[in-house]
Amino acid sequence: MKMILFACSLLLTIFSTCGYAAINTSSPLSIEQTLSSPSDFYELGFFSPNNSRNLYAGIWFKNVDPRVAVWVANRDTPVTTSTASLTLSSNGTLILLDGNQDVVWSAGEASTSNKCHAELLDTGNLVVIDDVSRETLWESFENLGNTLLPQSSLTYDLPQGKKRVLTSWRNDTDPSPGEFTLEITPQVPSQQLLRRGSVPYSRSGPWARTRFSGIDGWDESFVSPFSLVQDVVNGTGSFSYSTFRNYNLSYLTVTSEGQIKIYWDNGKRWLHHFTAPENSCDFYGACGPFGYCVRSSSPRCRCLKGFVPKSDEEWRKRNWTSGCVRRTQLSCKANASTRRQGRDADVFYRMTNVKTPDLYQFASFLNAEQCYEGCLGNCSCTAFAYISGIGCLVWNGELVDTVQFLTNGEILSIRLASSELAGSSRTKIIVGISVSLSIFVILAVTAYLFWRYRAKQNESTPVVVDTSQDARKNDFAPRDISGVNFVEMNTIRTATDDFSSSNKLGQGGFGPVYKGKLPDGREIAVKRLSSSSGQGTEEFMNEITLISKLQHRILVRLLGYCIEGEEKILIYEFMVNKSLDIFLFDPSLKFELDWPKRFDIIQGIARGLLYLHRDSRRRVVGTL
Repeated sequence: MKMILFACSLLLTIFSTCGYAAINTSSPLSIEQTLSSPSDFYELGFFSPNNSRNLYAGIWFKNVDPRVAVWVANRDTPVTTSTASLTLSSNGTLILLDGNQDVVWSAGEASTSNKCHAELLDTGNLVVIDDVSRETLWESFENLGNTLLPQSSLTYDLPQGKKRVLTSWRNDTDPSPGEFTLEITPQVPSQQLLRRGSVPYSRSGPWARTRFSGIDGWDESFVSPFSLVQDVVNGTGSFSYSTFRNYNLSYLTVTSEGQIKIYWDNGKRWLHHFTAPENSCDFYGACGPFGYCVRSSSPRCRCLKGFVPKSDEEWRKRNWTSGCVRRTQLSCKANASTRRQGRDADVFYRMTNVKTPDLYQFASFLNAEQCYEGCLGNCSCTAFAYISGIGCLVWNGELVDTVQFLTNGEILSIRLASSELAGSSRTKIIVGISVSLSIFVILAVTAYLFWRYRAKQNESTPVVVDTSQDARKNDFAPRDISGVNFVEMNTIRTATDDFSSSNKLGQGGFGPVYKGKLPDGREIAVKRLSSSSGQGTEEFMNEITLISKLQHRILVRLLGYCIEGEEKILIYEFMVNKSLDIFLFDPSLKFELDWPKRFDIIQGIARGLLYLHRDSRRRVVGTL
C-alpha cells in the first residue's frame, strides 16, 4: 500500500511539473515549463522571437511549425535575465517576475477571495478565475496584441470611451507596439480601419450584412466567416470571425509592414487566405478629394465625372493627393433660396463597380427612390448610394477614398450640374452643325455623281427600254467585282425570313432595310431598292463597282448584291450598335457621348470626307 501511494504521489508530482494545468500562487510557470490548453491547440510559455536576446511570456499554436505567437504579455518590457516566472499574487493579479524577483509586468484585478488560478482555454484565451465566485477576473482576449483569433473580437464602447484594437509589432524580433493599428469604427454601418499612427492608412468600406462592401471580390455571394454587431442605441459594436472551412486553427494578424493577413492551418502548413492592402488603390485617399483610383489602369488616379484636377502641374507629376475640384457650380448653390426645377435642376451621374467613399452617413430611407429624392432635396448632399444589406448612404461633403473595380462593387450617384451630363449649349450647337453639314455634303456628293453618270450615259449610248422582266432576269450575268459577291435571291429571302416586318431595321429614301443572317452565321443588312428609284441594271452595276472601290473605316462595307427582275438588292455588313443618330438624339443614350467622344466623331466624319475627295482610288468630288 505504501509503495502504491508513493507511486501515485510521484505521478502527481511529474504531472504538476510537465503537464501544467493551471497557474496559482503556489504553482508559478517558470522558463522551463509551458501551460497547454485542454485539447493541446495552444501553449503558454516563454520565448525569444526569431532568436533575439530578449525573453517574453506569450501564447502560440502548439505543435505547429513555424511557431506563430498570437499574444505577448510583456511586449513593452522584455525579460533580460536568464530566469523568470509567471505567477499570481496573493490578491489574484497576474504578474511576471524576472530573475531578481522584480515585477516586469502585471495585469488583472484584485480578487476578494484571494483564491484564484490562471488557465489557458482551447480558444487561446488566457483567463484568471476566482475559485470561490467562478467569475473571470481578467482575460487576454480583452487585451489584444497584433492577432485576432476565432471568438476574440474588436470592439468599441462610446459611453465608456473604450475600444479594443490590434496593434502591430515593431518588427519581427520586437513585439513592442508598432505604428499600425486595426479597429472598427463607430460609423453606421461600421467599417474596418487600419491606421498608421493616428492617420488613416487603409479601410474596408462599410459593412453590408455579411461582408465589407469595399473589398474587391467580396460580392453578395461571398460566404463570409465574419460577423459584426452594432448597438446604435447604446453606442457599442463588436467584430469577430469564425474558424475557416472547419479548420481548428486560424488567425488574423496585423504585420509590422502594415498589412492585414489571414491564415489557416490544414494540418501540414499555414495557408494564406487574405491580404490587405495589396494594391496601390487600397491606400487611403490615394487620389485626393473627388478623385478616384482605378485598380486596372496606369496612371491610376482620375477625377470623378464633372470634376477637374485641382493642380494640373501636380497631376502631371503623378502627385494626386490634392485631388479634384468641381468644374461647374451646382444649380442649387447658384440659387440657394429656391429649389431649381426643369432643365436647370441638378442631376446625378451613376458610377458603377465602386468602393464607396469614406465619411458617409446612414439615412433611414425605405428604398432607392426615397434615397434619391432625399439627396436631391438637400443641396449639401454631394452623392448617395443605395446598397443591398445596408440601405441608403449619403455624403454631405468631400468624396474621399473612392475606388473603381473591374467587376462587383456598388453604384455611386454623384450630384452634378445638369450641363455636365446634357452638354453645354456651345457643345450642342457645334455637334448639331457638324452632323447636319456632314449629312448635307454626303447627299450633295451622291446627287452630283448620279447626275454626272446619267448625263454621260445619255451622251454616249441611246436609251433602250426593255419592258420584259423575264428578259432582264435571263439576260443578266453576274459580274466579277473584287470583294463583292453575287447572292441568289432565295438565299436573301431565307436570311430575312422573306423580308419579314419583324426584321425591318428602317426605311431609307431608296427603300427599306432588313436585318438578315447568312447560312454561315454572319449578320447582314439588306437594302431593298424600290422600283420607283428609276435605276437601270447597268446603272446599278456601275454604282456597285464604284462603291466597292470606296473602302474606309467609317464607311459601311458592301458585301454583295442581287438582281432578279425588278429586284435590286444591296447587302452590307450589319452595324451592331445601330447608326450614330440613335446615340445623338435618343433622350437617354445621348448622355453616354461626352464632349471628347463627340469630338472624335466629328474628326472621323471629316477624315471620311477627306478620303472621298482626295485619298480614295475613285475620287469623289462635290460642291456645296
